[in-house]
Amino acid sequence: MAVSAAWWSVDRGWSPDRVEAVYIGSLSGGQGMQLGNLAPALVEYAGLPPVQALRVESACASGGFALLQAVLAVASGQVKVALAAGVEKMRDVSGEMGRYWLGISGDTEYERLAGLTFAGVFALMASRLIHDGAITRTDMARVAVKNHRHAALNPKAMLRRPITVEQVLEAPMVAHPLTALDCCPTSDGAAAVLVVDADVARDFSDMPVGVAGFGAASDTLAVHSRPDITRLRAVHQACAAAYKMAGIGPEELDLVELHDCFTVAELMAYHELGLCDIREAGARLAAGEFELGGRLPVNVSGGLKAKGHPIGATGVGQVVEIFQQIRGGVSEPDRQVPRAEAGLACNMGGSGASATAFVLRKGVVR
Repeated sequence: MAVSAAWWSVDRGWSPDRVEAVYIGSLSGGQGMQLGNLAPALVEYAGLPPVQALRVESACASGGFALLQAVLAVASGQVKVALAAGVEKMRDVSGEMGRYWLGISGDTEYERLAGLTFAGVFALMASRLIHDGAITRTDMARVAVKNHRHAALNPKAMLRRPITVEQVLEAPMVAHPLTALDCCPTSDGAAAVLVVDADVARDFSDMPVGVAGFGAASDTLAVHSRPDITRLRAVHQACAAAYKMAGIGPEELDLVELHDCFTVAELMAYHELGLCDIREAGARLAAGEFELGGRLPVNVSGGLKAKGHPIGATGVGQVVEIFQQIRGGVSEPDRQVPRAEAGLACNMGGSGASATAFVLRKGVVR
């Protein structure tokens, strides 16, 4: 369905034979779907001709790095048309297998073997930020409320139920101070985008969306090896590179899709993306600046928190959302960002060990 949706977005002149390379992001590598050699298997299932196909893995940033490979392949001139996709099947595997996947997204030498869960890592970050007075527990809850409100308008979102700050605070505790409503759900899903050379973009569409800038970075896998556990350096570096290439700053964006695997991660990302100082995040959230209709809507899809987080598909799905918003093609009028022309998608792997960022702009970008 995800690949078919990509085909449907092409206005004219489309044939699957035009695809020359396929890059598929997936953490599990098909284990949840009982598939081996995932990339060629999915190419066949999608009805594509035999082409070069590669599975890309970088934990929760697998989709973003799959898209990066497609962008680099086209930018290099080796191919004119590439398909970037992401997929994960998580909800019909055993709890043990699910915990294994999430465990290997972080450090296995110390964190995982010592019993630290993925939620536990972000709980440590949140605890430190609260201790320092940078954020409050209510600030985190407001992230969940905002993203659930957006998801309620998105028919493809997993959690479409509006919630309140009180419900977030009173939900069952997962890893203090994170409750169940601070955490993204375990999800199934897929997403796909076509990446084409600027010289042939108008062959396919009168409404192309260009990749104006992109960046990627990595950090230490273990949080304890970082100089500051409250910073996401890979996210900062990836976004800085994307801004520089695009020649714009965060103040020129019309919307953002960022990696809110836990509510505290969104607050931390505001700082790393240059949207605001983290100490200002709570007040700006309370004022509605990052909601639909606000100064800069963030995660209008519902984000990972409420739209869902099918790990390998997440980074590609963020770009699909911005693509549709810029083209004015969102099927739900209440969810459309008016006159959107530029957006940023930032996908993060693990607890910040890897990250990609893409600035998308209306029209062909050369």
